[in-house]
Amino acid sequence: MSKISQIKERYSKELAIFEQQFKASTKTNVPLLDTIMGYVIKRKGKQMRPLFVLLSASIFGEINTKTYRAAAMVELLHTATLAHDDVVDDSYKRRGFFSINALWKNKIAVLVGDYLLSRGLLLAVENKDFDLLTIVSSSVKAMSEGELLQLEKARRLDINEQVYFEIIKGKTASLIASCCALGASAMQENQKIIDDFYAFGLNVGIAFQLKDDIFDYGTKNIGKPLSIDIKEKKMTLPLIIALNKCSKQEKNKIINIFKSKQIEKKDIEFITEQVIKYDGIAYAEEQMKKYIFQAKEIIKPYIASNTDKNYLINLVDFVIERTT
Repeated sequence: MSKISQIKERYSKELAIFEQQFKASTKTNVPLLDTIMGYVIKRKGKQMRPLFVLLSASIFGEINTKTYRAAAMVELLHTATLAHDDVVDDSYKRRGFFSINALWKNKIAVLVGDYLLSRGLLLAVENKDFDLLTIVSSSVKAMSEGELLQLEKARRLDINEQVYFEIIKGKTASLIASCCALGASAMQENQKIIDDFYAFGLNVGIAFQLKDDIFDYGTKNIGKPLSIDIKEKKMTLPLIIALNKCSKQEKNKIINIFKSKQIEKKDIEFITEQVIKYDGIAYAEEQMKKYIFQAKEIIKPYIASNTDKNYLINLVDFVIERTT
């Protein structure tokens, strides 16, 4: 049994309660919206983000009702960003299913994303969970800034390693950081602890994105289409490293490929060859392990030999061991 399956089995009761909370949060009197919400719930993924909330909270004792609201808030926010991302990226498939915009068009997908975001924020306001609201609102801000920074830099093809990490801290890592901070905040009020859990989640989130970057250059069936980042002209860390090390001629060729209207199979093969040749994948793997190590060092004071507490470490390990 995989680590994620073991965790889900151990926390099956808690996940069931979370599911009830999430479904209740998406209830609406608008028939079309209710139909779309039913579709969204059926095609849920690994539930990693709610798990990070629940497992972070469990470090401090039995999970309470505020924790379940926090997990629902995160899932509402995450689902909202997916709906918006699919519109921005002109994507019609997600996890093997048709995206909302593919079935109901862009305008409805954007409005559904807005609805989900508002429901997440209202869930906090209605219960006076202003500490949770602050954490989630900060995450929305960071994610938006990260996406916009990526779009700005991608146009000029001048993303260096420092800018890359600034981007992924915002667009990817900030949400996982918020999950861990929410879990801690739902159970106690010590700001130092909440900050530690945010820092822990930020390191895990960076490692999570690095794993995705590495996937794009995979040669095995990993459950995710290969070379998607190249086709979408995204500057990932393995490619940034290759661009820093390759010859001027090779660099110009890669830049010209990214500036072309359509990237062909031979272009993907050339870019992949350069990334492998100049150890872009190996470097990304080193960085991923470094961030996982930092995450574990931050969380170490809060983890005893208690088996339940070690489930959080197992979830961290799954981030870099996953094959999808």
